[in-house]
Amino acid sequence: MKAIGTALIGYGFSGSTFHAPFLNKMEEFQLVSILSSKKEKLKECFPSIDVVQQMDDILNNAQVELVVVTTPSSLHFDITKQALEAGKHVIVEKPMVPTIQEAETLADCAKKHNVMLSVFQNRRYDGNFLTVKKMIEEGRLGDVSVYEAHYDRFEPVIARGWREEKKPASGVLYDLGAHLIDQALSLFGMPDSITADIQKQRPHALVDDYFHLVLTYGTKRVILHSGMITVEQGAKYKVHGTKGTFMKRGEDPQEEELINGEPLESPEWGMDRLDQYGTLYTKEGNEKIVTLPGDYRRYYKEIYQCIRDGKQCPVSGEEGVRTIRVIEAALESSRDKRTIEL
Repeated sequence: MKAIGTALIGYGFSGSTFHAPFLNKMEEFQLVSILSSKKEKLKECFPSIDVVQQMDDILNNAQVELVVVTTPSSLHFDITKQALEAGKHVIVEKPMVPTIQEAETLADCAKKHNVMLSVFQNRRYDGNFLTVKKMIEEGRLGDVSVYEAHYDRFEPVIARGWREEKKPASGVLYDLGAHLIDQALSLFGMPDSITADIQKQRPHALVDDYFHLVLTYGTKRVILHSGMITVEQGAKYKVHGTKGTFMKRGEDPQEEELINGEPLESPEWGMDRLDQYGTLYTKEGNEKIVTLPGDYRRYYKEIYQCIRDGKQCPVSGEEGVRTIRVIEAALESSRDKRTIEL
């Protein structure tokens, strides 16, 4: 196995939590360089890895085949475009970019230079979503009539950080909404239309902290919701079909495991708590459904197979374009108080 030489751009929460542990531990990758201002801290954690402050140091490094961009979203476009034009494969954190024009430009750039572009939508690999997907694909629910997904939190006090600042691609729709939209599109494709309500609910909020989206697929409805003032969050997923209803509470444990430094090779990695298992409700009775284990390693293994073996790209640039298109349509719908046809 030939490891992929990889550079990490940014070492904030995303870079340190969701990327570095995999790039540093998985045999498929060799983390050779990190671009960050935190040089002293990183030298303690990664003494053998080159820590740089200039993008050119990565673009001109022949060892670097793959660039992982984890900067604030407003910086994604310029950095990703530079890397693609230098012939590097790129993983860019969600949200991909602020605008559809930028998203399409990056997707076209990747094609032009014959390199991979993937958006890091790790929540496709959450155990709860994988379980919902399996229930739908196996026909356990019959024909789905309503799919409802929530990403709620209780954060009534505005936290510090760029996501709460009035900058391009800030706010909860671009942040958490990108996850829910990507999951829905991966299941059902592009909707016929969207109706959205997007608000600033907390005092002194500078960016949106609430959204309620209704995506239409013929008579099927996909409801995506997020709010920052939700103490009791209820079911994260609620899916109704002609054969039954599936409801699932709770969050995937992987983020907490990564924060706590749990070993990736743990046999209990990504395993859900028993009391969080979902329930299938049918006319015949109720059935507890064992949650599939979540595994963000699958995303990176699929990245390796894409680059080395030419297999399908997980969350391709074109898929990233679709998500930004839906986000922009949602913003237009909420602003104009009307349904937007897609």
